[in-house]
Amino acid sequence: MTQLKFDPKVSASAQEALEPHIRPVYATPAARRLFIGEFAALERTEPAPGSEKEASVKVRIVALELPNEAQEGYVREALRFLHLQRTARGTLDDDGQLELDESTLRLTGGHLAYLETARLRAGLLHWSSYARRVLHTSNPTITEAMHEIKAIADGLAAAIDGAHGEEGD
Repeated sequence: MTQLKFDPKVSASAQEALEPHIRPVYATPAARRLFIGEFAALERTEPAPGSEKEASVKVRIVALELPNEAQEGYVREALRFLHLQRTARGTLDDDGQLELDESTLRLTGGHLAYLETARLRAGLLHWSSYARRVLHTSNPTITEAMHEIKAIADGLAAAIDGAHGEEGD
């Protein structure tokens, strides 16, 4: 697995954004601050084949902003949403309807937009995986291929509108 390494230097603008927070963070043990940032790749290390070293990429923070107290809730909400979007999982029930797993449901916090995003992501993951399995089927007949394409189309339609639909047929 490739390792990610952070260069301890940050860009001048990122350093400027950090300046007002350095003293308060130092003064408060275990202090935390939210930020929105961007990093850029600086260098990569590709070990020789057969070597025991791992590949790595070094990055530097090139842009960074910290929210003020009034903005912090919005940034935390964005962080929560991005985490939900990255980790959403679910399974199909016997009727082909997508059911989100318990950990994903907990992350939605009852927010409809979060719930829908998680449901759509989990559905896309399922049908993407299904399509990849179909691609690896040896020499399917035209009839078999059409059947699989129809299953994928129906599954995607169900993911979009929450029910098996005939939309777009």
